[in-house]
Parts: sequence; C-alpha cells; structure tokens
Amino acid sequence: MKIIRYENNQGAVGYAAEMDDALVEVEGNLTIGFTPTDKNVHAARVLAPVAPTSIFCIGLNYRRHAEESGAKIPKHPVLFMKGVNALNHPHDPIRLPRALASGQVDFECELAVVIGRSCKNVSRSDALKHVAGYTCANDVSARDWQKEWGGGQWCRGKTFDTFCPLGPRLVTPDEIPDPNVLRIQTRLNGEIMQDSNTRDMIFDVPTLIEFLSGSTTLLPGTVILTGTPEGVGMARKPPVWLKSGDTVKIEIEGIGCLANPVEEEKI
Repeated sequence: MKIIRYENNQGAVGYAAEMDDALVEVEGNLTIGFTPTDKNVHAARVLAPVAPTSIFCIGLNYRRHAEESGAKIPKHPVLFMKGVNALNHPHDPIRLPRALASGQVDFECELAVVIGRSCKNVSRSDALKHVAGYTCANDVSARDWQKEWGGGQWCRGKTFDTFCPLGPRLVTPDEIPDPNVLRIQTRLNGEIMQDSNTRDMIFDVPTLIEFLSGSTTLLPGTVILTGTPEGVGMARKPPVWLKSGDTVKIEIEGIGCLANPVEEEKI
C-alpha cells in the first residue's frame, strides 16, 4: 500500500492511501498498519509521510561512495543523527544556511526506513517485521560545517532546518519485500548526479536495524537513513554545491520521486 500524510483545506492532518488515482482515507497508524475506507479525501498539501520520533543516519554505507570519499570500508555501521527539526516536506524548499553560513551544501539520496513497532535487541532475521514502510530521503549536508567547523562531529552540518526532506509517500513492506534491490537516483536540475542500487550497501537494512536496536529502543516513528551512493557533490571535480534556484529530485524504484527547490535562508 502507498500511504501519504496530508493536510486538508482546514489544516487538519491525516493519512490516506493512493488507490486508482484517488486518495482514500485510512484507519490505523504506523504500529497496527493502515486499512482503507470507502471515503475519498482531498489533500491540500502533501506532508512528509511521518513525523519522526528520532532520525538515525548511517554514513559511508555504499561501497562506491566510501571509495570516492577515500574512506576505508567500515567494520561497523557509522552512526550519526539529525534533529527532528530538520524534517522537510515534499516540494518545500531546502534553505541554505545564512545565519551560520555555508557555501558547501550537498545532496545525498537515501532510502529511509520507518519503524512501526517498538523494538530492542531485535535479531537480523526478525528485523523487517518492525518496519512500517519505506520512503525517499535527502540527507542534505553542509560539508564545511560537517568537515571543518563541527568540532569533530557530523551533526552540526547535518541538522540545519529543512535538511531532511522525506516523501512523497510511505510504501508498506508488502510492496517492497527486499529493500536491498532498489534503484536509487539524484537528479539536480534534471541532470542525473547519483545512480546506483541499494544492493551496494555495505550493511543491509536488516543488519542496520539489528545494530541500531542493540541495547536501544527504537520507537514507532523512528526514521533510519541508510546511507548514500556515489556521486555526491563533494566528490566531484570541481565540487557541485546546491545554490538558490536549484531543484533536487530523489527517486527510488517502487517509491517515487521526492522533489525540493533550493533557496537561501531568510534572516
């Protein structure tokens, strides 16, 4: 099932299923799943498909991206986090930071996993049973703050407002039985910048859930960004940084296209 979270003309937020070119109201939630009703709805605005309880992110999780970054293949998943403030919706602008100015804002297409059932110390074999669905993500990154000015941590460069676009829909696991066979792309102003497949992940989705849930409770609504493939702007010669007026599109097979314009932060 393909689920969107939407806002209607009165500003109320709800979930709906995309069915036969119509939006149908659903009952349920991330934990128990969604059941379509017979009531059509109108979405004035499509929102990110989940309001995250936390956002876990994995770095250097594609072999070719690790190679283009000059990094060793990690022995364990490389973990960092984004604040929930970074959430951004489909078609809403990515804002280039100006108060803490960055001139090196980059794009990163990623498969996002949404946890539906609370889990802790889950085994790899049971990991996917706790997934509510999958969506597209853009791990927007200010490389100067990530690499130079962040005090040795990545979070400062990763967690500015608007730096985690998600969407446009949540696709339930019955439609994606294996999340590690999906084509994944970034298009910048129509030009393909990243073009890979999730099978290039060093640590696959079940392994990531097992790792992240170790001695740690993953709450419903937890979002896991699973890493980006090769082709990021930072690794290009010369580098390609996002600028005002750009449009970034993240496309994942079986999920769809997440599009966001780029503009400067207004201060």
